[in-house]
Amino acid sequence: MDALWTFIVNRRQQLLTDSYLHVSAVVQSVVLATIVAVAIGIAVYRSPIGSSLATAAASTILTIPSFALLGLLIPILGLGVAPTITALVLYALLPIIRNTIIGLASVDPAITDAARGVGMNRTKVLARIELPLAWPSILTGMRISTQMLMGILAIAAYAKGPGLGNLIFSGLSRVGSPNAVPQALVGTGLIVILALVLDGIYVIIGRLTTSRGIRD
Repeated sequence: MDALWTFIVNRRQQLLTDSYLHVSAVVQSVVLATIVAVAIGIAVYRSPIGSSLATAAASTILTIPSFALLGLLIPILGLGVAPTITALVLYALLPIIRNTIIGLASVDPAITDAARGVGMNRTKVLARIELPLAWPSILTGMRISTQMLMGILAIAAYAKGPGLGNLIFSGLSRVGSPNAVPQALVGTGLIVILALVLDGIYVIIGRLTTSRGIRD
């Protein structure tokens, strides 16, 4: 424990920087994935075949091992941020696409018919009725993707990506040296703590952005 605490104190600035980069990369990836996934969900949710194809394609991406996907992206995008963010966005798509389709498809047709009856066009119905009602489901997909990406990003150190994975890889590669185990443990522990913090933030966002009627 003394070695662990000493490592944290001596490397606190590096740990803060790596933690910020880790969270920043995950949040940016989830935002980008949400834009893409919601657009796909809107395009296919009325078609059972389209929904199945979109979900199957995203599921296929998720079955590719992280090392393999990064290995495929490195020759195209090089090392660093570009392959890392691309991989994270691809991995984040499935939960958000699936939940967008579920959320939009579960909107009561009577509500949308009533909205059209008062003069709303298709775009207004989608923006003012369907998406707000589907938002809790979409947010759940984002929440799942965020937790998943927090762990996947650690592997991106293989591609010189940002975040706490570099700390873990560095510790594991120096097993036997005094700081190796504390380094790997601190990196892993910070990822778990930050994942829990982000999950709590999603809960707060959900309460602030979802109407009480939907929550109840």
